[in-house]
Amino acid sequence: MLKVGVIGVGYWGPNIVRNLIANPHTTVPICADLKPERLNYIRSLYPFIQTTRDFREVIHHPDVDAVAICTPVFTHYEIALETLKAGKHVLIEKPMASTSAQAEELINLAEQKGLTLLVDHTFLFTGAVQKIKELVSSGEIGDLYYFDSVRVNLGLFQHDINVLWDLAPHDISIMNYVIDQLPEAVVATGSDHLDNGLEDVAYLTVYYPEKLIAHIHVNWLSPVKIRQTLISGTRKMIVWDDNSPSEKVKVYDKGIEVIQTTDQIYNTLIQYRTGDMYCPKIPQTEALAVEMQHFVDCIQGKATPISGGELGLLVVRILEASEKSIKNRGKEVLL
Repeated sequence: MLKVGVIGVGYWGPNIVRNLIANPHTTVPICADLKPERLNYIRSLYPFIQTTRDFREVIHHPDVDAVAICTPVFTHYEIALETLKAGKHVLIEKPMASTSAQAEELINLAEQKGLTLLVDHTFLFTGAVQKIKELVSSGEIGDLYYFDSVRVNLGLFQHDINVLWDLAPHDISIMNYVIDQLPEAVVATGSDHLDNGLEDVAYLTVYYPEKLIAHIHVNWLSPVKIRQTLISGTRKMIVWDDNSPSEKVKVYDKGIEVIQTTDQIYNTLIQYRTGDMYCPKIPQTEALAVEMQHFVDCIQGKATPISGGELGLLVVRILEASEKSIKNRGKEVLL
């Protein structure tokens, strides 16, 4: 039985606790949070869980084998560093750190101590993303043309990070997991309409080799909630609508074919191809439940982290470069 302490039970932490309690291979002996009302809430649901306002009591608790860190981004490095030094495995909320230097230090320390470091990019464990990964990796979609994602809604405004650091890690992690290539450069633009230095609307373009391009739009000021991704390849196209109650992923046998002619006036013709559309079956298991079992499997040496430190580091590097590009009104930044 893996004993996991949880630090931070505000917004996301209770979901981690619930899934750890539900998993037959894990339990939660102790939780920490600065707010007494959040600890009272956890005790009301799980009276057997010990609570504390000092996160160090979780890290150094004798019955804790691993720690889940569900706190604001600026605290991730300090807490994860102390946890790894204490010889405990780490599950850390996204993004994994405030800087790539911090992320690299955590990765190196985890490797030195032989500990599992898993970044909580939960969407990678959804049935939809797993199916999309399968479709792309199998070659059914063909060579990729583009990845285009929209993640917009009204709020929730954060007070310590901009909209890119808040929402884009979801799409950046999915993008890198599905594409499985190293990006070359980014261009980002955005604006802070509240004049607080934190962009609430942002557009990120990521350049990959071989003309592959990715675009991510994130927004806290949208009147509607949209969670949609388009992926186009030489053979087929994918539409993923995460807001759809059913048929979240649709595969279209649509595309273009380039026809070379001997006529100098029309030496290149574009022919459009329209075929069938189908919706692949998507497992309905909660992604967080799958991720908690994956965490256990990684610690036991049965699996390699899907969202390990290296993927978490790449997300942070892209966010850092994006921030630099935004401050320079969309200047290209090499990765």
